[in-house]
Amino acid sequence: MNADDPDELARSLGARLHRVLGAPVRVTGLERASGGASRETWLFAARPEGAGGARELVLRRDPVRAPRPEGMAREAAALAAAARSGVAVPPLVDHGTDPGVLGAPYLITGKVGGESIARRLLRDEEYADARRGLARELGRQAARVHRIPPESVPGLSAEDPLERLIADYDALGEPLPAVEIAFRWLREHRPPAPEPAVVHGDFRTGNLLVDRTGLRAVLDWELVHLGDPVEDLGWLCVKAWRFGSASPAGGFGTRDELLDGYAEVAGRRPDPAALRWWEVFGTARWGVICRAQAERHLSGAQPSVELAAIGRRVCEQEHDLLAELAIPRPAPAPEAVPAARSELHGSPSAADLVAAVAGFLRDEVLPGQRGHLRFQSRVAANALAVVERELRHGAGPDAAHRDRLAALGFPGTAALAGAIRRGEVRGEDPRVAEAVWRSVLDRLAVANPRHGTDPRQGGTS
Repeated sequence: MNADDPDELARSLGARLHRVLGAPVRVTGLERASGGASRETWLFAARPEGAGGARELVLRRDPVRAPRPEGMAREAAALAAAARSGVAVPPLVDHGTDPGVLGAPYLITGKVGGESIARRLLRDEEYADARRGLARELGRQAARVHRIPPESVPGLSAEDPLERLIADYDALGEPLPAVEIAFRWLREHRPPAPEPAVVHGDFRTGNLLVDRTGLRAVLDWELVHLGDPVEDLGWLCVKAWRFGSASPAGGFGTRDELLDGYAEVAGRRPDPAALRWWEVFGTARWGVICRAQAERHLSGAQPSVELAAIGRRVCEQEHDLLAELAIPRPAPAPEAVPAARSELHGSPSAADLVAAVAGFLRDEVLPGQRGHLRFQSRVAANALAVVERELRHGAGPDAAHRDRLAALGFPGTAALAGAIRRGEVRGEDPRVAEAVWRSVLDRLAVANPRHGTDPRQGGTS
């Protein structure tokens, strides 16, 4: 089959569900949902012949060019085990790893009513009642996740999370001083390792379905593994998953509410110091993931404007790491001088042209799109806005960055990062702190100027 053709996918879905449900099935309304940097999500209705009304279902499928059959099988097993453990999850309908069925490994679940878009959950009045008790309920749900018997999910991996993260970061070949400062802190303040439990691995706002009454389902189990249960709680509290809210537990409530809810089910309250460690770890992890996602695009393995754009979000996590670890922040720098216009090329400048295309995408293309194409159009417009800002800033910030490093005796960013890892310099040193902060703030001025000015600012939904 042509796995990229929605009509062929609909026919293949109908044929597969005929076998699963025992009656001919007509698939209608197949539409790819927005988001999904690592897997595709498709919404559709299945109407079995002679069986009454249509059933709303959700297909999650690996990218055709990047299948992960073991991971999909593990996610399906985790969903089934989570349901038995009392976790709110969508009902599993079918799953498979043979690419001949739907073009790539997949799973199909029932569609659960509710909203997952963070900006709506955190701001719309419709969800005000649900927000009030959600932090505590998320604690309860996490505790139910962690009591899933590990043997019920075959293939779970267990490895040192910090060393794994550092290895993944090293493989990218782009050392960053702010991340090295965080790694040193994480090694020096590591809490004792508990008995491993089943960990969801991506327990956060954006992977939660909520309606007016509260939580309906915990989604996206593709990163399930064995580890420290507090990892899930720390990941939920990472600033990126607060989406601009001042409330640390996923944007919904306090850390105390989260831990109290956890204790109601688990019978023990996690150590706040361990929660903080995992929160810092999660911020570093998300920074590494952002760069790794961009590498999938840059390598040609999975061309995607979304994956390309996410690489510029690494500096947001660097900012948050420096702030979380109280690395001394320098006074605001003088406003940058805009780059001079080219006498040769004249007007409009390259920045003007990029801004015009971004405006076209936002104002004319985006309103006419739905689902995945609407999301991708917004990502493309935002990416062009980044390019426009970089062009307008010109070469001045790069020259200033090189001068700061030279004043410290380092020929480049990688040299400073290496010295921090080896313990030759420390981030708390005022001169080092200023150089690292200035670099991060200059990058933020291009990638996301709002992030550095709003202390609550996290990811974008």
